Amino acid sequence: MKKVLFIMTAAMAMMACGGGSTDAAKTATAEAKPAAPAVASLSDNPDYQKGLALVAGSDCLTCHKTSEKNIGPAYKDVAAKYENTEANIKMLASKVMKGGSGNWGAIPMSPHPQLKQEDVEAMIKYVLLLKK
Repeated sequence: MKKVLFIMTAAMAMMACGGGSTDAAKTATAEAKPAAPAVASLSDNPDYQKGLALVAGSDCLTCHKTSEKNIGPAYKDVAAKYENTEANIKMLASKVMKGGSGNWGAIPMSPHPQLKQEDVEAMIKYVLLLKK
């Protein structure tokens, strides 16, 4: 009888002292771990936000889609082909404004001279940010 009483007392003491798993122990363990560094979302990038707004307000989406080829190449394909450099941004903006064909097939891209150079460059920055 003394053995049973001793075992029950020991078991109760272990439970009372945290021998079992409790939410408090899990919380303390989670709080002790260092927080992972916050990863900035692409949508937080001001170039992304401005370019996306300009693309949405233009006729670009008539011929282009983000992830799949339409009449013109997918934006992600353009981003994969060109590095995000100032020279490429200016060159691609020039192509958008002047139009042309041959880089992505026989279908020509119509010129967009009505767009401002700075707006087209913002759109190109947006597209190049879509690189995988």
